[in-house]
Amino acid sequence: MGYLVSEIVNSLGATLLAGADIGDLKIERILIDSRSLVQPEGTLFAAIKTPKNDGHKYIAELYQRGVRIFLVDKSYTSVGEWKDAVFIIVDDTLEALQKLATWHRSHFKIPILAITGSNGKTIVKEWLYQLLSADKLIVRSPRSYNSQVGVPLSVWQMDDTHQLGIFEAGISQPGEMEKLEAIIKPTVGLLTNIGEAHGLNFADMSQKVKEKLKLFKDVKTLIYCKDYDVIDEAIRSSPVFSKTNLFTWSRNGKADIEIKEIRSVKEGVQILAEHKAENIHVTIPFTDEASIENAIQCMAYMVFEGYKSDVIIARIAKLQPVAMRMEMIEGMNNCSIISDVYNSDVNSLSVALDFLNQQKQHDKKTLILSDIVQSGSNEKELYARVAEIIKARKPTRLIGIGETISRFAGLFDIEKHFFNSTDEFLIHLPDIAFHNETILVKGARSFEFERISRLLQQKAHETVLQINLNALIHNLNYFRSRLKPGTRIMAMVKAFSYGSGSFEIANILQYHKTDYLAVAYADEGVQLRNSGISLPIMVMNPEPGSFDTMVRYQLEPEVYSFRVLDMVAEAVKRSGSTEPVPIHIKLDTGMHRLGFGEAELEKLSSLLSTHPQLKVQSVFSHLSASDADQHKEFTLFQISRFKEWSNKIIKKLNYPVMQHILNSAGIVRFPDAHFDMVRLGIGLYGVGAGTEEQKKLENVSTLKTTISQINKLKKGETVGYNRRGVLEHDAVIATVAIGYADGLGRELGNGKGKMWIKGKPVPIVGDVCMDMCMIDITGINVAEGDEVVIFDNIPSLIEMAKGMNTIPYEVLTGLSGRVKRIYVHE
Repeated sequence: MGYLVSEIVNSLGATLLAGADIGDLKIERILIDSRSLVQPEGTLFAAIKTPKNDGHKYIAELYQRGVRIFLVDKSYTSVGEWKDAVFIIVDDTLEALQKLATWHRSHFKIPILAITGSNGKTIVKEWLYQLLSADKLIVRSPRSYNSQVGVPLSVWQMDDTHQLGIFEAGISQPGEMEKLEAIIKPTVGLLTNIGEAHGLNFADMSQKVKEKLKLFKDVKTLIYCKDYDVIDEAIRSSPVFSKTNLFTWSRNGKADIEIKEIRSVKEGVQILAEHKAENIHVTIPFTDEASIENAIQCMAYMVFEGYKSDVIIARIAKLQPVAMRMEMIEGMNNCSIISDVYNSDVNSLSVALDFLNQQKQHDKKTLILSDIVQSGSNEKELYARVAEIIKARKPTRLIGIGETISRFAGLFDIEKHFFNSTDEFLIHLPDIAFHNETILVKGARSFEFERISRLLQQKAHETVLQINLNALIHNLNYFRSRLKPGTRIMAMVKAFSYGSGSFEIANILQYHKTDYLAVAYADEGVQLRNSGISLPIMVMNPEPGSFDTMVRYQLEPEVYSFRVLDMVAEAVKRSGSTEPVPIHIKLDTGMHRLGFGEAELEKLSSLLSTHPQLKVQSVFSHLSASDADQHKEFTLFQISRFKEWSNKIIKKLNYPVMQHILNSAGIVRFPDAHFDMVRLGIGLYGVGAGTEEQKKLENVSTLKTTISQINKLKKGETVGYNRRGVLEHDAVIATVAIGYADGLGRELGNGKGKMWIKGKPVPIVGDVCMDMCMIDITGINVAEGDEVVIFDNIPSLIEMAKGMNTIPYEVLTGLSGRVKRIYVHE
């Protein structure tokens, strides 16, 4: 399905500037992220402006890649530069995108379910898809596309084949929901709950409820839980819903569906419900409270839609976990494994392949793909589309698993292998070579692809550091939003990216347009180059024996003394390079660690002019106390001194040179000192300079382990080395798989440190051992193999650091290499 350019121009009331005859030129796809381009022909790039970025910056790049249709705002002045391009000019591109989606929605009369609430939107949407897709072809929001941009893109997916739409909508401030309601135009609404998420911009809970309810102003039926008093009161007191069919459920009283009992059973949890005197007893394979509530919401919708109780019971019993994220794990034979093993549909396949293409550590990329679970589609058309998506993303090899995908093997023009089942593939796994490649394992839950993922992983012990790449991106964009226009970002990835990994972090930073990377030593930079990282890389501690390597791998050394300057110059001469090699001049403005002093500036400037084979890329310095209020005057003194000294050097050079002095803590505190670039370090990983900044950042790292053994001990018995852990009561003691060789400080032993099980704090008992330690789990119902959290947020990381008499930097960088890193990405 597509629309003529002329139709879209008319629908938007836009101005058209076309460098070619638009004739029957059609728009089929909308693109807002230049990195996700698949098929240029028929693609409209909407240049959206946000506080963090401006899509207009990427028009030239996209034009070179074949895109010819652009939605731009009237402030864009380069429309005349591209002779055969088509520009649709509007006042505001985001508003135009929303208006375009609204116009597209008006072409369809199918039922639309809209879901909003503070929690559970995506899970309820995905579970309803699992429950209903056997009967109808459903269009739904990809993953959690529920924002002012995500909703228009979701609705744009609708076409003539769909029989039901399920879209989620989220807001973060008043005035947003009206726009989303106009786009979705739901016929049925479902409100999950109201909590504290995104609560900062609302006066109180009542205002938040009223804002969310604006999504449902014209629905015929509204489904919700009566037990949330603020929701029930807002709905029943509003004249907007006086004629709306309210379909309710409750655990506490009268409702259309009354929950009589919830009890634990072997299979999970059984929910005993009653509707119009009919019992509906469903069992779900989950036990947590959120899953119970989400399952009841799904049951309520199915009851409202008239599904028979036996169908509801049978389908809900088969609900599968929803993959909210992909995991990237180190694999065997120097492979990287991307595990996305709980769903397989066209939209999520595109997202997963885009993430695969972000990974540059290996040239070879393999896709292991199950049958696509998408009821209602013509199979040949479906797999032709899958083949088109795969061809556009260009993985090296395809391994298809499933009878259906195997029947259409001829559609895939790629190195390929096909198997009818997961079991068949596992039998032949030893015959398939996996070496030095990135492997995307992408399958529907019924194919049990977690078995494949487990076998491909490198063996490691059960302590893992989970790195949330979405949180890292959030923190990058937060600091980016605080910078003056044009200011570049150098991201610090030294010391194994503060313990978080090397190429995994560098890949995501490169993908999100970071300008520079910085490492401590040349070998770190070499590893990044060998992993496909092409960004400029500064080496902060160049060693005498590494200069030839730096020149060979295009690494840019920090120069802090005349000795280092001479060694770099000699290395460049030996290399025979015909191009000047970039260097970075370090000034000592008060840190007194490394750098040129004021008395050396004149000599330095003269020497630099005699080394044409060297190019000064930047002049920089290091603040010694940028996060300390009591040293603010000294920080300002350092900044002033840096400005004066660096300008003296730059005046002697006849080309532009960057200046930078701010670290993470200084970016917000000293906005007048952004200069040309800032160096983003610990802030990128979620540790802020002060309480207010900490609220704006997201935690990146979670350290977890498992219980190896549980023992019941008597009062007076001792635990661990030197018998220091003397029990003051009868206790249940768990041994967990983490010790000081993993980075857990011995200072945390004997009750000074704690861990968390099921959200409850438990003290460390006795001395911390090399490979394990013991915790007191008395009164908590746990079993061997259960998860134990060492830290999962910044407060708990800071608390652990205090217990070790150190700072979060040392905790993160001190985590052993044997601790398995798992990277998660939504």
